[in-house]
Amino acid sequence: MRIVIASSEAVPFSKTGGLADVAAALPKALDQSGHDVSLIIPHYPQFDSGRPNRPTTETTSFCLRVAVGNKIVNARVLRAKLSRCRVTVYLVDQSSYFDRQGVYGEDNLDYQDNCERFVFFSRAVLEIIQHFNLKPDVVHSNDWQTGLVPVLVAVEMRRRPGLDQTASVFTIHNMAFQGRFWHWDMHLTGLDWKYFNWRQMESFGYLNLLKSGIAFADMVTTVSPTYAREIQTPEYGCGLHGVLSSRTCDLRGILNGVDTEIWNPSTDPYIAKPYTIDTVELGKAACKAALQKQLGLPVRPDVPLFGSVSRMTGQKGYSLIAQSANVLLDQDAQFIFLGSGESHYEDLLTDLAASHPQQVSTTIGYNEKLSHQVEAGCDVFLMPSEFEPCGLNQMYSLIYGTVPLVRSVGGLADSVVNADDQSIARGVANGFSFPEFRSDVFLEQFCRARSMYADKPTWRKLQQNGMLRDWSWKKSAAEYIQVYEKAISKRQLAAECSRGKSPVELTNRDTNSDCHSTSFADGSLPWKTRLSPRNA
Repeated sequence: MRIVIASSEAVPFSKTGGLADVAAALPKALDQSGHDVSLIIPHYPQFDSGRPNRPTTETTSFCLRVAVGNKIVNARVLRAKLSRCRVTVYLVDQSSYFDRQGVYGEDNLDYQDNCERFVFFSRAVLEIIQHFNLKPDVVHSNDWQTGLVPVLVAVEMRRRPGLDQTASVFTIHNMAFQGRFWHWDMHLTGLDWKYFNWRQMESFGYLNLLKSGIAFADMVTTVSPTYAREIQTPEYGCGLHGVLSSRTCDLRGILNGVDTEIWNPSTDPYIAKPYTIDTVELGKAACKAALQKQLGLPVRPDVPLFGSVSRMTGQKGYSLIAQSANVLLDQDAQFIFLGSGESHYEDLLTDLAASHPQQVSTTIGYNEKLSHQVEAGCDVFLMPSEFEPCGLNQMYSLIYGTVPLVRSVGGLADSVVNADDQSIARGVANGFSFPEFRSDVFLEQFCRARSMYADKPTWRKLQQNGMLRDWSWKKSAAEYIQVYEKAISKRQLAAECSRGKSPVELTNRDTNSDCHSTSFADGSLPWKTRLSPRNA
């Protein structure tokens, strides 16, 4: 199978969050399964230095010329290989759009031309596919930044020779970020205004690139089974629960995996003492002591060390931590915070470290090496998110024998088994979780974790349960292959049945649902919807 993946970021070329990890790890896993995979991303020069194991890039002879609104934008195309695999990476080098301090914005403000930047990138994806003769069976795009790609595949690319049966898959990594722009930005897309309607690209009067990808893709995925169910509800759908419910037959939740070449305590070059499940007790003790010493905390093996590596935002549960700070600091426990985000949380945690230097260490910013050391050296990982599509750090923690404390939402619910009496007795518990987003409920689980830390046999069993499970991309990649196969099958059937540019009722049944979808030959209304304008 020939697969092209488009993403706005991918390690080690660029990173602002978990999307970058996924966009690099999934292609590697697909390559290992024998598929021909290409990855297309923007080139951000600010990431060119200081990234470990960054592949060498070469300049190709291809000069992109892309229409964006009324102007033509030129760009170079660079090429590289992902390490330890055959995946080719194409980097779109356009300095006026991508040579900036930030990726999506600065000082917690989005760039005002983000729509123009990523319309350009989405169109560049199609031009690279055609120029380099990639001939994909599937084009897989991710999040709002590439939400226009499934539209372009349906409306434009399938009219090009040899690409008429190319399928599209669109993955939602976080519903909270939708790429909503004023309606006149529709002009930038170069598409007919007929697509700016409540079934497809318009949402509450705005151009919505996330909705566009959802509406036009042959198959839609998101990053955990629980999140796939949650986003079809008003509470978690962020205004798009209607369009997602209309695609329920084509929506799959696939839990992200972990790149175990990078996140592996037995081979991690950043940590004080590598360890395995058999040597976790001695290994983590050495890593914990080294981390405490490095960050100026008292070296105390008896006290539980809680860590967090995260964006410091309300979504990540920092409101609960802020509300509970006084109670947390009354306990005999230590805390390490690493990350950046909303200024009031950064200031609060910085102040806590200054006023309680024996208990709290706060590092503002991104530090890859320290993030590995936190995962290896801490006893408990704090991730009490208000919502969490998948989450990767709780899986890193489980691999490293660091017991996660999370709220049971999204991928956290799919990966962390709460240590209650029943799960401990069954031998499946691997962490602590709580259902309600309330500080008193969070504190109750915090106290349970702190208390259970003293019960060394039970604690060791929690660590081993987390480390025993295969958190790699192997299973998840196999599920993506199934999604690709279904998308290809749907596209082939649609191509055969829609020669006359008229609606054709396509039966789309699976083992879990009884659904029907409708396709139009010209892409003007790819799939039947059960929406009304009120819930579009």
